[in-house]
Amino acid sequence: MNLQLIDSLRLRLGINGLPYEIPMHPKLVHLTLGLFIIAILFDIAGSIFPIERPIFKFLGLTALRSGFFDVGWYNLLGASIITFFTVIFGLFELILANPPINQKSDWGLNASWTMILHGLGGVLLLGAIVAMTVWRGLQRYHWRKNESRQVQWGYLLVGLAMFGILFVHGTLGGQLGSQFGIHVTAAKLVQEGRDPSLLLK
Repeated sequence: MNLQLIDSLRLRLGINGLPYEIPMHPKLVHLTLGLFIIAILFDIAGSIFPIERPIFKFLGLTALRSGFFDVGWYNLLGASIITFFTVIFGLFELILANPPINQKSDWGLNASWTMILHGLGGVLLLGAIVAMTVWRGLQRYHWRKNESRQVQWGYLLVGLAMFGILFVHGTLGGQLGSQFGIHVTAAKLVQEGRDPSLLLK
């Protein structure tokens, strides 16, 4: 925990070690993940639309291939914007963290190393999502604007690879909360044998 930062900003920290009641980073993370995953899945659906068309026709659903690509583009654009806030809140909450010293995660990492990897990974993932958004925008508005399939297969493969990277990165973040109890006040209090309902009022 950076005490000088707390003093200089005149922060009043609550029982969870944050100047606000509920950690913001986990909420924004799920928004980032949802937007990114939907973006890639809808671009995949648009790319294999000729295979799906008979299914939509059988079900009586009117679906346009361009609609899938619109959903993919706007969700990815939203993911790249919201991820800036996700990373900002994540780094701020990491700075205020007070990690346990003699404890290891299921992956054999201590809390400090997990925090460093998760923080650095978050910045790198922000860069990757923004780069994919630029790549996707170039495909949509320049390279493939007159093509029925708006995205390249390479772009979709990179998107699927990103799912794996996001899983590893998310697991590190989950370990910070569930195994090290960082800013997860109720879980930490239960581990200490205290009653959260009495202390979190």
